[in-house]
Amino acid sequence: MITKRISTNDILKKLNAKVAERKPIMISSAGSGLVAKLLEEAGADCINTFSGARLRANGMGTMSMMWPILDSNQQTLDYTREDIMPALRGEAFVCACLNSNDPLKDMRMVIKDCQGMGVNSVSNIGPSISYVDKDSEIFRVLSSSGITLQNEINMLCLAKEMNMVTIGLAFSEEDSVAIVEGAKPHIFCYHAGTTKGGRTGYDKGQTIEKTAEQTEDVFRKIQELHPDVILVGHGAAMENPPDAQYMLDHTSSHGFWTGSSTERLPIERAVTEVAEKFASLKFSH
Repeated sequence: MITKRISTNDILKKLNAKVAERKPIMISSAGSGLVAKLLEEAGADCINTFSGARLRANGMGTMSMMWPILDSNQQTLDYTREDIMPALRGEAFVCACLNSNDPLKDMRMVIKDCQGMGVNSVSNIGPSISYVDKDSEIFRVLSSSGITLQNEINMLCLAKEMNMVTIGLAFSEEDSVAIVEGAKPHIFCYHAGTTKGGRTGYDKGQTIEKTAEQTEDVFRKIQELHPDVILVGHGAAMENPPDAQYMLDHTSSHGFWTGSSTERLPIERAVTEVAEKFASLKFSH
């Protein structure tokens, strides 16, 4: 088969048109070809792939990708090439979320691998040092080992030079400002925290109102620095469509990024409900 490819110019043209028409942009994570296919058919503009989504599809928590259990970049490249790209019709573009702190890989070559399979967008969340609390000992140890946000900024800058659509992502206001100032990504996503709900979600007790307030505080800073950046929100209490609607109504967001909320959570609910009905069947006589 031949997978349809979407050029960088066509991606940006479509995204900017949606912003101008006030139509929300939908970016969604997929850890399998089936989920990617369903998301594209439902209307997602972007399918993003990363190690955490793949692990999530295998029943593990997203944060499993933070442990040294696999080559995160290779896993992302392999399943994107073999599972995701063949499943899509070419209406949604694919963003590969990369580990910019991989000391064993030249990120230029990783980005070229993405381009070779028809992926014209990358993000820095594969995983990101922005996940780690700056007041923690582990953050200081990682930083002293050369694992830094600057490496992620450098990767985004390189990708932009190589004519890729760049999606910057951060978990704090400080990191958000650093990424937007340093990389000027086409899209910026503020990650308010791990999505709650389901078997492996983490609920830190934040309401959707607080998630929106926190997100908007960051967005205001970002817009001062880079007025043309496309803004999307993600995570924390944004668990379902009404939550996403609240975010659209109460922030400067141009759209949203769904991960567990359109992948892990609906799969858990649907499979459990149907399987329990099958398991409860009895012989009539």
